This record gives sequence, structure tokens and C-alpha cells, in this order.
Amino acid sequence: MCCSGFLKMMMFIFNGGIFLAGGAILAVGIWVKVDSGSLLGILESIDDAPPELAQLANVSYLLMGVGAVLLVMGFLGCCGAIKESKCMLLTFFVIVLVIFIAEIAGAVVVLVFKPLVAELLESLEVNFIKSLRENYGSDNSLTSLWNGTMQEKIDGCFDKLVQLIEDNALVIGAVALGIAALEIAAMVVSMTLYKQIGDK
Repeated sequence: MCCSGFLKMMMFIFNGGIFLAGGAILAVGIWVKVDSGSLLGILESIDDAPPELAQLANVSYLLMGVGAVLLVMGFLGCCGAIKESKCMLLTFFVIVLVIFIAEIAGAVVVLVFKPLVAELLESLEVNFIKSLRENYGSDNSLTSLWNGTMQEKIDGCFDKLVQLIEDNALVIGAVALGIAALEIAAMVVSMTLYKQIGDK
């Protein structure tokens, strides 16, 4: 019984954090959607930009979707543990499992298409700098947005971004492994509670 109480408390704390994080991500997604003068406004002014870049404009919908899923997931985990609801715990388990599988698939896609991403970023850098040099000063929205967000010289921005990601690949990998471990632990705890509720 003591173990069951500890597991319930851990599920409540863990999923309370997920619920709050989901609320924060949802709020950021709404803010990005409402804020028309955000950095995404620069994307519209880039001539000859790759068509895939237009998908970045949908980042607000992605953030809102992820935030909503995390809100629901946190709610199901908290309430399922406290109320001892088998249905909520099973639904929580399925959602975490689907997210876990999607993360693994995403990691495989990133590893397989790494050269394509590097080529896309290189093409974007060239087109972005060209567009910025042509339109800076004549396009008021681009000029004010750029002045408000950047303080340094633009040459090499994308190279520095790629270098930063490559330099911190170990940290990024460690964080990804930590998140995967938390997801596995959440699935194990939810199924343990599910089984204990079934045995009562």
C-alpha cells in the first residue's frame, strides 16, 4: 500500500509538471499566432526561399497542438492516479507510447535526412542574405523587424547556428535520452498503478 501511495504521488507530481508545461507551450503557440510582427515575418520577405520554409509559418499551430496534448496528458495522468481510474491510466499510457514512437521515428528521419537539412540551411542562408541586402532600408517592416531582433553583423548567422547545434550534440542527445527515460518510467508507473487497481 505504501508503494502504491508513493507511485500515485510521483504520477501526480510528474503529470502536474507536464500539465503546467503544456499550458506554457499552448500560451506560447497562441502568442506566436497573434504576434504578427514576430521573427517569422522575415520569412515572407525572402526571395527564392525553398517552399519547405513556408511550413515554419505553421509553427504556432504545432505549438498549440503540442501544448493541448500535454495538457490532456497531464490531466489524465494526475486524475487517473488520484481517482484510480483504469481508463484514464490506460489512455495516458497510450498517449505516452504514441509520443515515444513518434520521437524515435523523428530521430531516425533527422539522422537519415541530415545532409538534406544542411543543404536546405545553406540555400536558405544565401537567399536570406541576398534578400536582406536588397530590401533592408526600403521595406519598412523588414527593416524594423531586423533592427529589433538582431544587433550584430549577419554574415555567418546560419553557420554559427549549425555549429552551435553540432557543438552541443552531446547535450542534445543526453536531454533526448533523459526525456525517453522519463517517458518509459511514466509508462511503467502508469501500468503498475493500472495493474494494482485491477487487483483490488
